[in-house]
Amino acid sequence: MGSPEASPLAHIFKGTVVHSSCSSPMDILPGHLLGVEESGKIAFLEPADEQEKLAKKWGFKASEIRELSNNEFFMPGLVDTHIHAPQYHFVGTRLDLPLLQWLKMYTYPTEAKYKDIDFAEEVYTRTVRRTLKNGTTTACYFATIHTDASLLLADIIDKFGQRAFVGKVSMDINESYPEYKESTTESIKEAERFVKGVLEKKYSRVHPIVTPRFGPSCTEELLNSLGNLAKTHNIHVQSHIDESEGEMKLVEKMFPMHQNYAELYDKNNLLTNKTIMAHGCHASDEELKLFNLRGAAIAHCPNSNISLRSGLLNVKKVLKNNVKLGLGTDVAGGYSASVFDAIRKAVVTSNVLQINKENEAALTLKEVFRLATLGGSHALGLDAVIGNFDVGKEFDALLINTKASDSPFDLFASDTTEVTKYCVLEIGYLCVEVPDEF
Repeated sequence: MGSPEASPLAHIFKGTVVHSSCSSPMDILPGHLLGVEESGKIAFLEPADEQEKLAKKWGFKASEIRELSNNEFFMPGLVDTHIHAPQYHFVGTRLDLPLLQWLKMYTYPTEAKYKDIDFAEEVYTRTVRRTLKNGTTTACYFATIHTDASLLLADIIDKFGQRAFVGKVSMDINESYPEYKESTTESIKEAERFVKGVLEKKYSRVHPIVTPRFGPSCTEELLNSLGNLAKTHNIHVQSHIDESEGEMKLVEKMFPMHQNYAELYDKNNLLTNKTIMAHGCHASDEELKLFNLRGAAIAHCPNSNISLRSGLLNVKKVLKNNVKLGLGTDVAGGYSASVFDAIRKAVVTSNVLQINKENEAALTLKEVFRLATLGGSHALGLDAVIGNFDVGKEFDALLINTKASDSPFDLFASDTTEVTKYCVLEIGYLCVEVPDEF
């Protein structure tokens, strides 16, 4: 049977590809051919000297190949496993208080404003546009307690084409700012309305995620109902755990019948293989073992951990316990909406832990690169779909131009390919075009 007259491929690229695998934290592959099917899935990633054989198999011509310049390379889209969309309104400011006081003084009053749907639309549109410009192709968003505004966020994300989990916040306790909470009955009812509302839209890339804010903001009745909701619809769960010592003391006081914070979630069906919990700075060995047993994941948010003086997550300890882990910006406790910043802060945090002799060695940039891409996809249960350029996965990618105009770093003639890629990851600069109509 002869080769087809027309190529079944949508794109064929030739150049450098950078990605991770389970066995290698970072592979830099210069001189490779990458084929993308009409469906958007990766058809092949092979050395360029296989071109003749690939062309015969796939029926493409040399003229159809787009060749990248020496200054360009592909890497997987970044995965932000924890970001508060409404808090983007004050990102980069108000970082003078620790977590619980910060929530009372700044966060709750701001989030209460999202009952205004016009205000919500403006901020959410800017939030999604900015994350995309920063290279985040997949995000796990917290919204607010307002169902309609949360449904609007899902719709905005879908229009931009970003992949995301979106959660309407559930909370029926808030002594520090009573105006911002729901009754238990209302919270249960509205969580179900939100989940059904997103599912009924049948978005291709946007999914609902059950979102109790954190232990101190929920009665056990609410937590149990949310666990049942997630189980009924077989959907993801997100919340916070062991972020600060003050938070943990509150949980211990409110729920003395549970041995630890993780058990509180676990007993209410909220710790599953579809769960992503932010922070975990102070997680005990017992809790990490429970995470491993349940298949739950942790979102490492180094910027906010430092900015709010909450604690330092020992990533090596988490990984040693075989717990899934990705990176999160945690806007606005984290002052940057860029996962590149999370990469840098994760390296710095690990260096500090080594200085303090808590670890013998720090994380390498390559290891953290994997957390920002493949690790994040694994943490969100998307590693069969995105995270690297394995054949069969979706072509979820960033095209990086290391000589982009107004670049914040300089390249030299003697720089190797590897040095160039490190510059991009360490400084974290790129621009993704977003359609003007959005």
